[in-house]
Amino acid sequence: MKIRYCWRCKMDVPMLDEEEGNIASQLYTEGFQEIKKTKKHTVENFKKLLDYYKDLTGFEETNPNAIMHHFIDMYGPNCENCGKPYRTKTATFCPKCGNKRKF
Repeated sequence: MKIRYCWRCKMDVPMLDEEEGNIASQLYTEGFQEIKKTKKHTVENFKKLLDYYKDLTGFEETNPNAIMHHFIDMYGPNCENCGKPYRTKTATFCPKCGNKRKF
């Protein structure tokens, strides 16, 4: 787990590493399996995922979908100018400060 800026949330959030992300993905899948069983789509279906994220990070996320884009490896390295992560590993432009990345 590492604190990084999230472009969608527009704030620093705990991002999950590969192993943590794999566990979160499995719990997310279980939430959808629960929906199929109960025929009800509520946040309660994803309680295991939300609890896992809170226990791991201390951050009380209420949207299970948000957790699924809080994976470290989804983003690129930090911008050399402003320090925010590039939106992708192959991004050449930082939308925050306009820096053009050199490879």
